[in-house]
Amino acid sequence: MEFFTISLLNGLSYGLLLFMLSSGLTLIFSMMGVLNFAHASFYMLGAYLAFSTTELIGFWPALLVAPLLVGLLGAGFEKYCLRRVHKFGHVPELLITFGLSYIIVELVQLVWGRSSVDYRVPAVLDGPLFTLFGTQFPMYRGFMMLVAVFMLIVIWLLLTRTRIGLVIQAALTHPETVEALGHNVPRVFMLVFGGGAALAGLAGVIGGNAFVTEPGMAATVGSVIFVVVVVGGMGSLPGAFVASLLIGVIQTFAVGIDFSLLGAASVAGVDVTPQTFGYALWKLKISQIAPIMPYLFLVLILIFRPKGLMGTREG
Repeated sequence: MEFFTISLLNGLSYGLLLFMLSSGLTLIFSMMGVLNFAHASFYMLGAYLAFSTTELIGFWPALLVAPLLVGLLGAGFEKYCLRRVHKFGHVPELLITFGLSYIIVELVQLVWGRSSVDYRVPAVLDGPLFTLFGTQFPMYRGFMMLVAVFMLIVIWLLLTRTRIGLVIQAALTHPETVEALGHNVPRVFMLVFGGGAALAGLAGVIGGNAFVTEPGMAATVGSVIFVVVVVGGMGSLPGAFVASLLIGVIQTFAVGIDFSLLGAASVAGVDVTPQTFGYALWKLKISQIAPIMPYLFLVLILIFRPKGLMGTREG
């Protein structure tokens, strides 16, 4: 019971962090049709900017300043770079965001170095939130969950209950009509891209000190973000939320399970022989294959439900 409860809480907190990351990418794709390969780099940049801002004026101002700076960078990139290649189709868009990801990594290494930085959890949040079955649940993980849920509510209210949200949604499907009504559609897209980048920066502020802030952090989470977006359904924000929680919980439970595949098969009543896919494979522990669990989940989704859990279109 202790293992189940603590693993579930850790999985939910990790899943909510994944949602903070994937929400910006989902919004950009759903509103603009752009698959932003630099999204994870915005996450990394948010963590590094938060580290420097924290050293200067503290963590709480960094919680606002770092996402704002990343959002401004994203908006500027959309206006001066991405907008110029948009008319040439999706491939140039992918290539320019792919190039931006490498530029950000190189700039981070030039400014902050190639090793990790000492970005720590603020002292006021460094401690146990509660103790369950003798195991302490960190206060900072509870804070991560709170911020992610608050962000979800704000995004939902913004898109469904405000005028700007309606304009953003209308600009995707009927840009000519929106422009005829006096709205600046390119500016709307710039705000959407900048807002998506800011959400990634916010995830970096929250996740950078919970994990490790180093130049490889973008590559570590980048592929998982795209798994979340595809599993949830391309462009579906509710789908990204559900997929984030599922992947977070599945991977966290897998890390904590010390059974081998052979033992798990025996418990499930599956007869395994040395000829079944190679006996050495079945001797692997579930915790050893935990890093590939999201990708196995992705393969199953693509086979049985190509449009994703809550997607509205295939491909």
